[in-house]
Amino acid sequence: MKAIYARDFGICTDEDVTKKLIGLFDYLKTVDDEKTVIFDKGTYYIDSEKCKKYMLYITNTVGDDEFSKDETPHLNAVPFYLNGIDNITVDGCDSVFVIDGKVTNIAIENCKNITLKNIEIRHSHPDMHEFKVVRKGLFGVDFEIDKDTQLEFVDGKAYIFSKDYRYAIDHKAKNAWWIGQIRKNTPDKIKRVCHPLLAAGKIQDLGNRKIRVTYPNTFRFKTGDCYYVFDVRRQFAGIFVNKCKNVMLENIKQRFSYSLALVAQDSEDITVEGVEFAPEKDSARKVASVADFIQICMCRGNVSIKNSYFDGAGDDSLNVHGVHFKITDINDNQLTVRFMHPQSHGYNPLREGDTIAYINTDTLLEEGTAVIEKSELVDEYNIRLTVSNTDKAKVGNVIEDISACPDLDFENNYMTRIITRGLLITTRGRVNVKNNHFVSTTMSGILLSDDAKSWYESGMCRDVTIENNTFDYCGQTPILIKPENKVYAGAVHRNIKIIGNTFRNYSGYCISAKDTDGVLIKNNNFSGKKIKTKNCNNISWEQL
Repeated sequence: MKAIYARDFGICTDEDVTKKLIGLFDYLKTVDDEKTVIFDKGTYYIDSEKCKKYMLYITNTVGDDEFSKDETPHLNAVPFYLNGIDNITVDGCDSVFVIDGKVTNIAIENCKNITLKNIEIRHSHPDMHEFKVVRKGLFGVDFEIDKDTQLEFVDGKAYIFSKDYRYAIDHKAKNAWWIGQIRKNTPDKIKRVCHPLLAAGKIQDLGNRKIRVTYPNTFRFKTGDCYYVFDVRRQFAGIFVNKCKNVMLENIKQRFSYSLALVAQDSEDITVEGVEFAPEKDSARKVASVADFIQICMCRGNVSIKNSYFDGAGDDSLNVHGVHFKITDINDNQLTVRFMHPQSHGYNPLREGDTIAYINTDTLLEEGTAVIEKSELVDEYNIRLTVSNTDKAKVGNVIEDISACPDLDFENNYMTRIITRGLLITTRGRVNVKNNHFVSTTMSGILLSDDAKSWYESGMCRDVTIENNTFDYCGQTPILIKPENKVYAGAVHRNIKIIGNTFRNYSGYCISAKDTDGVLIKNNNFSGKKIKTKNCNNISWEQL
């Protein structure tokens, strides 16, 4: 094991180390031996304008039509970029890296046997802003803006700004449905609402980060409530893992990310241990990511996420899925298949030797299989496949790569203030969800989905165990089994075990399932109604 010290590359605490990090990671490409990079414990500073930029096609992030004319689509500033480096441990030794500007914090591509540990990432003046109601009148509301937000009035108009962004305080107020709201009396609950400045009239500067806003009426506001305002574009990511094998993330703290906190794409064997995706404990902000905390897409092997803390997601806490590619052309044993959702494209996870299933888009059922003999990315959206047979292929239907369906172990994790779902799971692999605490998901604690008409996230679940979890204050059905098939022609999901869970503070159905066969419900503690089903067979009860 070779020890490499960051200080030997001029990377010193309490300094801007942006350019020196580039030199360090370039050097690491030349070292074939097993190696550990060690940082002196302290605080380091990173400037987005000094970062090197890379073309990154990150699934479930910003689509081509969301970029402005002066932007290069998918060009990401990245301070920590590791490409083609194997057998490496990067140990931050509990250091804090403070990033000024919008970036993808860490990108790892084409690496094997890599561990990142003991790193905390913060952002100065992030584009996530708390508006706290400090006074309410009949026709006016006073808001206090959080201490991290830089606010200025120019010619009587209010702007929020920092490096890499500047916009009017009421920017997109008419259309912003994604704003987070936390009520004073329920501090652990967050939900999506309209912009706090919707229908605003005059905006007045009161000084000391306070503004007064006039309205036709103020019925929707309560003193002490907080609103979280941000740009919803998923332009970057926290940590991006692409085409890697055997990746370990241990004791990583991310206080904010400009999209998804962690994306693993077309990779194999991902371990997440003891991470904390949450705002700083002394921060006024209660939202730590613009979108999901973790997105696992078209991965293989085993995904293990354990002993971690997730607080304040702008979407799901975890989403594990594949991609349904639509068949657009069939020519003998060649298929052309297409990415259908605008936020996922530009990479090719379909490998030679993989088995694909032909899926009916209406029933979501498998109608046949084939083996990929050749796979070629034609352009950002289309992939040309040579396959062993096209007997059951049909233009307009979709394929699922059933070789890219990872197993999932999600254990001993705590989630709170999740603005949509705790877990969204659509994988054929073995799934174990055990000993977790779900607190205040606005939607379901766990959703088993599958669709081929909207997000095109595949696929059917075949072996899921949900055991010894606690569900507190879920806004919708705590465990929802709901494939998005339009026609029932048989079960989409099968073999679901729901054992020893506790459902608290919920008055509706604790479990809802449709189009599913083989559900075992055993020794659960229900606070509301038990289960609602539609088109389900083999529902087994074993209650003490």
